[in-house]
Amino acid sequence: MEAEKLLQTAIICACASLEAFNGNMDAFDERIHLLRNQDGQIWVASRIRSILAGSEIFTRSKNSVQDPYSFRCIPQVIGASKDAVDYVKSVAEKEISAVTDNPLIFENGDVLSGGNFHAQSLALATDFLKIALAEVGNIAERRMYQIIIGQRGLPDFLTQEPGVNSGYMIVQYSAASLVSYNKQLATPASVDSIVTSKGQEDHVSMAANAALQCNRIIEHLWQILAMEWMTASRAWCWRAGWNTSDILQKWITHYRSVVALKIQDHIPSEEYKPTVNFLGELDFPQ
Repeated sequence: MEAEKLLQTAIICACASLEAFNGNMDAFDERIHLLRNQDGQIWVASRIRSILAGSEIFTRSKNSVQDPYSFRCIPQVIGASKDAVDYVKSVAEKEISAVTDNPLIFENGDVLSGGNFHAQSLALATDFLKIALAEVGNIAERRMYQIIIGQRGLPDFLTQEPGVNSGYMIVQYSAASLVSYNKQLATPASVDSIVTSKGQEDHVSMAANAALQCNRIIEHLWQILAMEWMTASRAWCWRAGWNTSDILQKWITHYRSVVALKIQDHIPSEEYKPTVNFLGELDFPQ
């Protein structure tokens, strides 16, 4: 399921942003998440600890006790989306093996008309998925913003020449635009209906519309995560001498072999597609 791959990718991008921002790892202590007792949240926090295992981020000095919510609450937000994706997957798996014809002909010869064709269960689940994925992009863009506004030793817009080069300002603009578009697409389609067939078909699910909107949100989310990865990897230029985990360092090194670092202003879209492709081909650690 592509949504599951997106969640894994979102966690990887969040880890890269945590490193670039010098985030406080106390927020990912297992004890915190066990007390909340939400499966998705516990899983995301565990993934973050696994990906960043061995990084100096656990021992590096910090200037603040609490990070902004977009960093501190990664498990709570992405974890809730993980739970939503699991639910939607369960609905889809039931539908795949379901009989939705009308009328239905049974073994004894009975022919019965019913309403199994009505896709309300899929419509509601797909709307839920839309909201869950839109929120993953929402919080990713907020991390990008925190990284480019001149905090924690990072320059404004991640450029060495503010005012001369715009740096990653336009990248964040683009992500913000897609995030807002996703919010509009996430408006539930299932609350809509329209009468057809001379009043016989007087309530419809709009599941197809929900699916089309969800597909667009997925497309946008890949782009948003690519922009977060671009931003975090650019911020690493100001983190000379910092040692991250072996797996994150491997990904960053491989990324730079695919997408070369450009110091001066350039057209950001030149990096979007290869970055999306790079993220789509990542092997996730178990």
